[in-house]
Amino acid sequence: MRTDMVEALERHQVAVYLGAIAAGWLVPVGGLAPLINPVLGALLYVTFLQVPARDLIRSLRDGRFLAAALTVNFVVVPLVVGAMFAFLPADQGVRLGVLLVLLAPCVDYVIVFSGLAGGSSDRLLAATPLLLIAQMLLLPAFLLIFLGRDLAGAVEAGPFAEAFALLIVVPLALAWATQAWARRHRSGAVVGRAATVTMVPLMAATLFVVVASHAREAGGDVLRVVPFFVLFLLVMAFAGRGVARLFRLDVAAGRAVVFTGATRNSLVVLPLALALPDHLSVAASVVVTQTLVEVAGMVAYVRLVPRLMSEQRAPVGPERLADQRGQDQ
Repeated sequence: MRTDMVEALERHQVAVYLGAIAAGWLVPVGGLAPLINPVLGALLYVTFLQVPARDLIRSLRDGRFLAAALTVNFVVVPLVVGAMFAFLPADQGVRLGVLLVLLAPCVDYVIVFSGLAGGSSDRLLAATPLLLIAQMLLLPAFLLIFLGRDLAGAVEAGPFAEAFALLIVVPLALAWATQAWARRHRSGAVVGRAATVTMVPLMAATLFVVVASHAREAGGDVLRVVPFFVLFLLVMAFAGRGVARLFRLDVAAGRAVVFTGATRNSLVVLPLALALPDHLSVAASVVVTQTLVEVAGMVAYVRLVPRLMSEQRAPVGPERLADQRGQDQ
């Protein structure tokens, strides 16, 4: 049974996240960087725990939604980033940080914010493993396209493979093992329920650790990319709506597509940025800066996306119109 405190946290989770970010910014704590991966791994385990393995297989049959989610993230977003790329600061570390964070779709708090705006959080949740795998496979190719062989070569494959194993494969495997345990034994069900109620505290802890570790490293070039992150959020709101209409999605699914196109995977790509050579280390600060901008943007999205994609009455067809006329007579 859920406690009153857990229910209160879920009702006020956006305020909790903003408070965690503010605390991390105002009270920077050194030495927290090693905690990022463990806390994030725990968060993703809890996230995956809410995706039943059998539902994942079923979600692969939701062709239109998956096609829309993949299109907005891996076709539209790279085009938007490409249009902005030439105008970014010349510093290669800054540019690499922008690419890392904007080319990777979010898989954690996007589910929360989408649900708050009336989006299909269950569809996004089921699509999460596919989005993670796709971005890990495509991100190196995108970096090669944007940066060329010389700079792309500075990004070693090792950290990417390690992040994929620690932050995706291990949490996903543990989550599915927990689900199997829960189906066979009552104790497994108790553990599963206990883990899921930690979602909000884990998200808040992750945001605090990330911001407290790196927010104060932002310099002039980093702050100059803030307008690009704001512009990205503005453009993707309308681009996501366009993709949803292209694939003829219902309103809830369309809102989910808008959110998945706009929110980025800053928490997962941060360990990749931290693994870069010293001359590119500013990339980590760029990623953290994007997190700050995006969380504030998501608060606005929760209010504005329902207006951008509101429930529409179905058009009146000839038969329905004739019936109405008959009733009027």
